[in-house]
Amino acid sequence: MASDALEETAARRTESPDPSSHSLNSYDAAEEDWVDEEDDDGMDYEPTTDDSEGIEFFDTTEDDGEDGEYQDANDGLSGVEIEFSMDDNESGTQQDDPGEETETGSGQAQPAATARAPIQRHAGLQRLFANHGAPGVQAILTDDDDGTFGVGRRRRRRRTSGPKFPKVPSEQGKKLMNSGTFGSNEYYRDLLKKRKPRLAMRLMQRELGIDDARSKRTNRLMSQALIPSSTADSIIHYNSRCYSGQFSDDGNFFFSCAQDFKVRMYDTSNPYKWKYYKTVNFPYGQWTITDATLSPDNKFLAYSSIRSVVCLAPTDPGESGEPWMLDFATMHEGGRRHGWNGYSDFGIWSIRFSGDGREIVAGTSDHSVYVYDIESRKSILRIPGHTEDVNAVCFGDTSSPHILYSGSDDTLIKVWDRRSMGDSREAGVFMGHTEGLTYVDSKGDGRYVLSNGKDQTMKLWDLRKMMPTEKASRLDPRTFTTGFDYRFMVFSEDDYQPHPHDCSLVTFRAHRVLKTLIRCHFSPPGSTNSRYVYSGSADGSIYIYNMDATLAGKVDVRQATIHSRPRDPDLYSSTYEMPGRRNQGAWETCVRDASWHPNAPVIAATSWNGWGLSTGTCTLHSWNDGAEDDEGEPKMGTRVDQKLDHDEDLYDDPRSRISRGAAHHRSRPRSQRVPAAGDDDEEDW
Repeated sequence: MASDALEETAARRTESPDPSSHSLNSYDAAEEDWVDEEDDDGMDYEPTTDDSEGIEFFDTTEDDGEDGEYQDANDGLSGVEIEFSMDDNESGTQQDDPGEETETGSGQAQPAATARAPIQRHAGLQRLFANHGAPGVQAILTDDDDGTFGVGRRRRRRRTSGPKFPKVPSEQGKKLMNSGTFGSNEYYRDLLKKRKPRLAMRLMQRELGIDDARSKRTNRLMSQALIPSSTADSIIHYNSRCYSGQFSDDGNFFFSCAQDFKVRMYDTSNPYKWKYYKTVNFPYGQWTITDATLSPDNKFLAYSSIRSVVCLAPTDPGESGEPWMLDFATMHEGGRRHGWNGYSDFGIWSIRFSGDGREIVAGTSDHSVYVYDIESRKSILRIPGHTEDVNAVCFGDTSSPHILYSGSDDTLIKVWDRRSMGDSREAGVFMGHTEGLTYVDSKGDGRYVLSNGKDQTMKLWDLRKMMPTEKASRLDPRTFTTGFDYRFMVFSEDDYQPHPHDCSLVTFRAHRVLKTLIRCHFSPPGSTNSRYVYSGSADGSIYIYNMDATLAGKVDVRQATIHSRPRDPDLYSSTYEMPGRRNQGAWETCVRDASWHPNAPVIAATSWNGWGLSTGTCTLHSWNDGAEDDEGEPKMGTRVDQKLDHDEDLYDDPRSRISRGAAHHRSRPRSQRVPAAGDDDEEDW
């Protein structure tokens, strides 16, 4: 399927418009609820306008207490030096203002400063600092999710003429909604008033056998309308930040990755009542577990850290041995091994199993894509195809391992066809983001791709409309970026400029991609009819979009979890904050990943969540028709620990464990101890 799409690239086919375009599941972001007009005939009224007035874009003048700035990490950083060298043509004193920039008369940004931070204890961090630190205007040490420390600057780009932001609703997105590939459109009995049946009416009609010819379509419409609510069914608390969590393809399994180098596994065969399964550990982790992927048969879990090795552990709870260590550095610099513990010092940001379970693809900090063969236990392909870190990788087709996608900090998504790589060049390029990529997800059909970018946009791409390699090679992506550092800078809409060579289909804007590498996904075909795309957000919510870029729903994780555990001074020592900011230590939430159950209207959100973002949660949100509580058991909002055990301490007064005068502790680089066999100590150290 993917190869057919590549062969059709030259034809540049476009979708034929369908005049019966209707946007389903409109959402009023101002009211944070569905527009529900009371009517005696069991029907809902939808206005005929196509205007998208429900989308909320974040306010860049927001209070500093919510802007997500970070704590510097002086504690535990012995041996850190910061050196600045100023250009001769610069004058004056540089200000610590992310919005202040300098330009030459030709409009090109001149380098304001360079930085070097040798970290004596961690060779990997020293290299990562050079790669991740954005040079320039802000001389601020920042504690990033990857454990690196850098100095950032913003470059100003020339203003472009024409509309600044893409039109919402998107005309191309409407065509996709009418194509049948992304869900079903509503059919209306009254086209003038656009009245659609409520769920109860549809269920009654189905039981009575009314509209039997449309029964399959009615079932699909009912399933895709069941968007989970903000009220949490349960809140799983962790003593460290959660970085990712996903359901298996069949929905019977869920795993969550935390910064304590542990992956917890849960039995979710009943998506409303989870059971703790087992915990596996990364024995040589650096900073955090960066990613994890489940084999297609659910028998093995692969997980990575900022090391060149990937751990492979069986999911069988009866097997408690150490994980197998897969060394991806066998092709790195001729297979030479170096660095701490004998492993190469490049880190792995993203991994994915192939559809047949035989290979794992990885995106790394040495600007490369690796393919590892599990049977031969070695890397069989290295593609040094980017100029910056590769933050996300995936296979294009679940039925074929040939097509690969890679997203990088160089702002590009590259398409690789392993059958035609004699010249080591990509098959094509997706260009349109103006800042680095944080995540790339494939629909699995060899055609559609979704990406999240640090330019605060999510984009949908079509493989048939990718940019040819010859054209992309003549363009310098650095021309269209500002060097925005998502970790501590505040993004202003005034700084946004559309990419002049954007080849994406639809652009989605409402969520925030700040602080960490926030992820996005296609909604599953079983429970949503593939109707939506969704993303985590630094403001503590999950944003769910229709394909025309209108907002279909919003799950407010912060509101569902705020003050759901007391302060703990031991955990608070790892807080993410900048000294001197207002509201220090306040409850904050950043949804880093979310997963929609494949067969039920349930979303699980994994987040940095707690006092000063020092801890993590995994929250379960289900469709409940707007109810605030449930008559069944367990009660909604139940608080449990990482093993799903009831913990009375979680119900203590939120401020009972720390005095108002307690000292504010700042975060430190994190490294991993080697635990004893069978040790499942949940202490955050």
